[in-house]
Amino acid sequence: MKTSPIPLPRSGGLRLRALFRGLVAPLLAAVCASSVLSAAGTLTPLGSPQQPVQIRSHEVNVTINNGFAQTEVIQTFFNPNPADLEAIYAFPVPKSASLSAVTIMNGEKVLQGEVLPKADAERAYEEEKASGNDAGLATQEAFQTYRFKVSPVRANAEVQLRFTYYQPLEIDTGVGRYVYPLEEGGTDEVAQSFWQPVQNQVQGQLRFNVELKSAWPVDDVRVPGFEAAAVVNKLDAGHYRVELDRAGAKLDRDFVFYYRLSDKLPGRVEVIPYRKNKDAPGTFMMVVTPGLDLKPITGGADYTYVLDVSGSMQGKIGTLARGVGQALGHMQPTDRFRIVTFNNSARLEQDWTAATADNVRAAADRLARLTPNGGTNIYEGLQIALRDLDADRASSVVLVTDGVTNQGVVEPRAFHALLQQHDVRFFGFLMGNNANWPLLRVMADATGGFYAGVSNDDDIVGQILLAKSKIAHESLHDASFKFSGARITDTTGDVPQKIYRGQQLVIFGRYEGAGPATVKLQARLTGEDKTYATSFDFPEVDTDNPEIERLWALAQIEQIETKEAIGQTPATEARDAITRLGVDYQLVTDHTAMIVLDDASFARRGIDRRNQARVATELAAQSVRASQPVKSYQVDAAQPAFTAPAPHVSHGSGGGGGNGGGALDRDDALAIGALALLALVAAYNRRHLAGARRERSSAVS
Repeated sequence: MKTSPIPLPRSGGLRLRALFRGLVAPLLAAVCASSVLSAAGTLTPLGSPQQPVQIRSHEVNVTINNGFAQTEVIQTFFNPNPADLEAIYAFPVPKSASLSAVTIMNGEKVLQGEVLPKADAERAYEEEKASGNDAGLATQEAFQTYRFKVSPVRANAEVQLRFTYYQPLEIDTGVGRYVYPLEEGGTDEVAQSFWQPVQNQVQGQLRFNVELKSAWPVDDVRVPGFEAAAVVNKLDAGHYRVELDRAGAKLDRDFVFYYRLSDKLPGRVEVIPYRKNKDAPGTFMMVVTPGLDLKPITGGADYTYVLDVSGSMQGKIGTLARGVGQALGHMQPTDRFRIVTFNNSARLEQDWTAATADNVRAAADRLARLTPNGGTNIYEGLQIALRDLDADRASSVVLVTDGVTNQGVVEPRAFHALLQQHDVRFFGFLMGNNANWPLLRVMADATGGFYAGVSNDDDIVGQILLAKSKIAHESLHDASFKFSGARITDTTGDVPQKIYRGQQLVIFGRYEGAGPATVKLQARLTGEDKTYATSFDFPEVDTDNPEIERLWALAQIEQIETKEAIGQTPATEARDAITRLGVDYQLVTDHTAMIVLDDASFARRGIDRRNQARVATELAAQSVRASQPVKSYQVDAAQPAFTAPAPHVSHGSGGGGGNGGGALDRDDALAIGALALLALVAAYNRRHLAGARRERSSAVS
């Protein structure tokens, strides 16, 4: 077996003006066709009040540091009705987000949340409500929404809702991306059930405060669509603060924040630990950014695009068609493509076709004429996509959907079994919020594939082009991570199966004791065994990042959910494990809920204040981190797992912090430019065009 460092590919600059002319400008008409959707972040009364509950203010505070983001949301509502109300607040569930704290200020009462088994929390809420006491209840409706019940919302009075959640962030080809979800995704099941017209305009101020701390230098940050209004302060090479303050805004458009790391950064391994004392188990988040010189595939490759044309794609189909058309335009004449569409059933729109200029142009014209209607039968679309594959050519399946599968086969284990039968590269993209994350996770798991979400309002084109970059290059096969030294248990995300160009990997785990440990990445590249390794020390005590425990527990829960979905774990066993993790680490899941009461009510009901103690620990650590420079968590600086020629690293910032990137080539730069600029230009165009497009702009101005 050969052990060797691998250099990063050569860097190429971002040619923004050419990108605008050649890629972004043709997309404006398609993007501007997006329809206005119902909003999240609203308080909806139960019953029939005379007037909707008003939104007095909406503030979002985001801190991105050490590979994860902390989001705090503070909203103030006013009930203009003459009677008290019970109301529901809804918010889309961000991917891999762990809801950690809920506080309700109802008049003079301050209510805080504690996680219990779901049935216990629901019973406590109903009993407190029936007794006329102030209470709240936070639940998670599968992968779709968080729901917060509040009772009572007093007549002619304000109520303030504050909640915090954490989520790991990954870097793709040098670009980090954070999304605060506000758009209702328009997915089939959600659109037909919960969402309804409500008061979604903030009467006062909508504020976003973002602080980015990266130990690796950051070349640029962007808030697409708000360039004129956002105030950007660069405090250091990797330290930015962004403020956005809007009056009278509507809550029907996602807030998207991009940050692009400097070129020529090295591949690296970063380990962010937490261990409160030497008698407790340690927890860690490992961020692996492979510096892999994965060569282009020169013999020609096959691409099958599987496209959702169901009714919920209304307003998005133009953007989708244009994005696929642009990806086809970046193919080589030796490549082949075909197109499958699906709604209630699936059909082969175009069979294998050489990617010549004329064929690509004809295919793009055909895509532009697609008309969305009907339900969502993803399984049948994949069945067609997996037929007639050529074993002598690299084959990839790119699925783009915004819906929850509701026609034909819907069981996740059936999708897993279908995809496991074929050696293909699978890339799944979910358009908008409320889409079926667990199902895409199952598909990616079956193939060693890759999946990502895109805001309805920004970057489907860029994401498809990033997939094109991954498809067009070699990948590591049969990849696995092996740990030795310290006793490491309960890892998640450590068997990716395939590793693609530009991909960053996040692994969670527990460790016993302290001292030296070694991590090895073993894989095959072009038929040759490869091993990349580095050694590091786990600390006996490190209290800087207690949030890592919740993120680890959530990763464990997601892994259990996937195993249950494909039939590897019985439902009762999965439910018990998820409930235990949810209560132990105070996470709202499908099987747990957060009861929100005042101190006296918790004492009267004999409920332990586990979350109160955990939140206090997290707040103390956050206060310390806020006052200090960003900390390096790179563990392989002395013994690099991956090497790179002449890395450019700011000496003032150090290295690490979980914000990794790699060198870029021209295709990467085009894709990244699309990601960051598509929303910018589209939003600008919306503000300055007439009719329906001006109506879309008024939602955020």
